[in-house]
Amino acid sequence: MARLTRLCIPGWPHLVVQRGHDRGLVFVDDLDRALFRDLLQEAALQHGVQLHAYGLLEHEVRLLAKPMAADGLSKLIQAIGRGYVIRFNRRHGRRGALWEGRFRATVVEPEQHLLDCMLFVEGAADGGPSGQQENAWCSAPHHLGAKVDPLVTEPAQYWALGNTPFDREAAYRHLYEQALTTKKIEEIRGALSAGWPLGTPAFRHALEDQTERRLTPLPRGRPRKLA
Repeated sequence: MARLTRLCIPGWPHLVVQRGHDRGLVFVDDLDRALFRDLLQEAALQHGVQLHAYGLLEHEVRLLAKPMAADGLSKLIQAIGRGYVIRFNRRHGRRGALWEGRFRATVVEPEQHLLDCMLFVEGAADGGPSGQQENAWCSAPHHLGAKVDPLVTEPAQYWALGNTPFDREAAYRHLYEQALTTKKIEEIRGALSAGWPLGTPAFRHALEDQTERRLTPLPRGRPRKLA
C-alpha cells in the first residue's frame, strides 16, 4: 500500500514528533538541547512557523506548531536536521543517522484537543507536575509563569483560560495536576501513528476542501460488487 503524503495544512496547529533512530538518544546533555533550541528558534522564524509548545526529551522531540505555508513543517525539520545532526555526531564521535526517518505529524482541532496536545508535548503524559515541564527544555515553564520563553506563541485556547496571567497560569497548572487520561494519550498517539487529523468528523470534513489528501481511513475489506 502506498504511503500517504504527510498532512500539513497552513493556519492550523499540528502535533509533530521526531524520534531517535532505533529509539536512540537525540540529546546527551544540556549543550545538545541548547543547540537544538537555538536552531529551532531560527528555523521557526525563517519558515513562518509559530510554536505553541515544545518538549526536548531524551529520545524524541515534540512540537505543537502552526505553519503558515504547506511546506512549513518540512522546511522547519529539514533546517534543524542539517545544522544539528552534523554537530551532534562530531561532538559525540558518532556517525550515521540520528532520526528514525520521517517525522510524524497530525493536524489538531483547536477547540477539542489543543490544550491536551500542549500537555502531551510538555511531558504531562510522562510524569506530571514534577516531571519534564519543570526543566528548561520545554515550554511548560512559560505556560506556568516561571519564565518568559521567546519561542512560544500562546494560542487562543490558552488565553481563554483566564483574564490575567496569574489566572491562566493557575488554570494551566490545574490541568497538569489532573494529568492526561490514558484514553486521551492513546487517542493522541493513535492520530500521530496513523497521520489522520486529531478531531471530530465535522472537523475532518471541514478540512477536506483545504487538501487533496484523504483524511479518513478506507473501509476494511474488499469493495462490495454492484448488482
